[in-house]
Amino acid sequence: MSDVLLVAGVAPQPGILATAVQRLRDTGARVHLVGAVDPDELAEDLQLDGLCALPVDIAKDAPTRAAARQVPGERVWGRIRREPWAREQARTADVLVALDAHAIYTVWRFAQRNRAADARYGIQAAVQALTERTDRPTSGPLQRLTNGIPSSTAVKQSVNRLINAAPRAAVNAVTARPIMRSKAGTRLWLTAVKAPKVPDSLRTKVAHQVAKGMAWADRPDGEALILTATASKLRKPTARARMLGEAASRELKAGMPPRDLDGAVKALLAVADQRHRADENRAAADLLNRAMTLAFDRVLHIDQLTSPLADDPEGFIAPFRRSLAATTVASPRGRRQPAAPPPTDRPRRLLIATSANDNFLKLIRSYYDAHPQVEVRFVDLAANAALKSVTWASKQMLEHRLSADSTPYGEKAEERLRPHLDWADTVFVDWCVAPAALFTMVDPGTTRVIVRLHSYEALSRWPYMVDFSRIDDLVFVANHIRDLTTTLVPYLQGPDAPRMHVLDNAMDLRGFQIDKPADARFQLGMVGISQVAKDPRWAIEVLRLLRERDDRYRMLLVGGDMNPDVSVASREYLEAFNRDVRELEANGAVRRLGATDDVPKMLSDIGVIISSSVREGCHCGLMEGAASGAVPVVRDWPFFAGQPNSARTLYPEGWVIGSPEEAVERILRTTATEESWRAAGREASTYALREWDWSVVQHHFDRLLLDDPRA
Repeated sequence: MSDVLLVAGVAPQPGILATAVQRLRDTGARVHLVGAVDPDELAEDLQLDGLCALPVDIAKDAPTRAAARQVPGERVWGRIRREPWAREQARTADVLVALDAHAIYTVWRFAQRNRAADARYGIQAAVQALTERTDRPTSGPLQRLTNGIPSSTAVKQSVNRLINAAPRAAVNAVTARPIMRSKAGTRLWLTAVKAPKVPDSLRTKVAHQVAKGMAWADRPDGEALILTATASKLRKPTARARMLGEAASRELKAGMPPRDLDGAVKALLAVADQRHRADENRAAADLLNRAMTLAFDRVLHIDQLTSPLADDPEGFIAPFRRSLAATTVASPRGRRQPAAPPPTDRPRRLLIATSANDNFLKLIRSYYDAHPQVEVRFVDLAANAALKSVTWASKQMLEHRLSADSTPYGEKAEERLRPHLDWADTVFVDWCVAPAALFTMVDPGTTRVIVRLHSYEALSRWPYMVDFSRIDDLVFVANHIRDLTTTLVPYLQGPDAPRMHVLDNAMDLRGFQIDKPADARFQLGMVGISQVAKDPRWAIEVLRLLRERDDRYRMLLVGGDMNPDVSVASREYLEAFNRDVRELEANGAVRRLGATDDVPKMLSDIGVIISSSVREGCHCGLMEGAASGAVPVVRDWPFFAGQPNSARTLYPEGWVIGSPEEAVERILRTTATEESWRAAGREASTYALREWDWSVVQHHFDRLLLDDPRA
């Protein structure tokens, strides 16, 4: 005689349950029931051999926060597994039966413990199992698919049947969190997505269902593993490329560098090239955009302490240099006529353009607004509705380039930019991002075009979408940024490249000259900690080492914290930083002052200004601190350390150090006495004002903007 255990995730209808039990008993089986059952609702003639009645809302009830995050099947299991009677019946049952979809997961879990039992979904499948038990030897759980509960054996035998024959609830049950977190669950689904002789459409369907389960289980690495494995079996190149791209995207979204970024980018570029050759440029643009978005994701370059663009710039961009579509986009179109000479009968018309970031323009604008020889217009493309809609339209930009500059989007860009270009003698575009790409989408006529590239842009995709042949002058904020950019963008190394300049940022440093109190000598400071690249954890390590020698030293952090919502990588760095400073803040060794509009006032209490960044273009906060008379301590920025141009060539000898230990020695040496500290501060202030103050830098901008470049 066989023992059957019925599991109910939701209360079964009394009449249907009675009929089901009778069918099972007719085979000679003993029938037991556990789950969501109201005893008062059971049929009077129901002949059960055992009953464990639980509340009827067990699939919905979420008594804890953890339960609230669970799917109904997990809640049912969480309640039933606490019943000793149910566990005992499950260990000895011959057939385990899920009466509803919410009970499937519980039956699956019981079957892992009772390997000799048959696990079934539904009464018909259970009756069949009882019948078959007389015709075959004892078998392990989940051997057949007729029950709707897939097993590893069933998966190996037929992925098609798994998806098409099993109810969706059954598939969901075997992608529940505990299963997906297990090695066995991962192996099971890797077998599924790599099964032979499965159509691409069905294989893709399986992969997305499993990836959903991995996401539920907080397994982004598992998501990528499943999608990458699926891609390896897809026959169509486009489907394969998109799947690889999706796998890499899932990992980036989770804040981790993809395991096969190179494969995904190359696959997307290869298909983009095919589509471009077939003149299917909308599809080609979409694929190229996906490749660029992946390759230049901020998780790889902005929110980490290193970047493949710094480690091996030429190797990283090599796939784009070999791609027909990418090189078509980047190829120079040139301008129909050269920029006109400066006018002699009226003021120079200067159009200054940016998009939502004028942080480095305020002093330049105010100076030229008051300049008698200049008439200024300013346009923020993010604040201009007509221009905003065409500025960040990357896929449309790419399609336009791929379509020989002949698309409705290009006509719209021409229409909206032309009035600005016709008015201006010179356009100064700040930041080499989308606005620079937009302004070079159209022929500038006789208008001179100047673009300024800071540092972030060199780590983005935008320089590969800018037509530098339509730029007359390209401005960098530092030599090391120029070196990196010209390495990455081949056109800039050619004879027809724009004129290139290195100009410091516009800073009014005289306003930072401050008389500091004597106790500022022991106060370290950082201005700006809102990006991972600032690496304030490095500065905290300096403080720890310093306080081991002298506990009078403290640190002030000026500026807002990192935004944890920017990316997972940023959030993880911020959490680690908060752990680092918790104890130091508690004893007053670290104080966070937050954002301020009065940086000079904050700097009055800082005697040593630290630049702990892994990369910088022109570190304005450090320069302002030096101008205030604080002793500069500059980390040899790892992105550029050892290059011909780096922090060591930007700043005077002695400011730059290679390790936290060297930083400690410089600080102790320069602050040994109040006299030595003030002398080092005066020397730094004199240098900063002589080299970087606007009174000096404005002459460089005058030569750039007002002189005839042909002279």
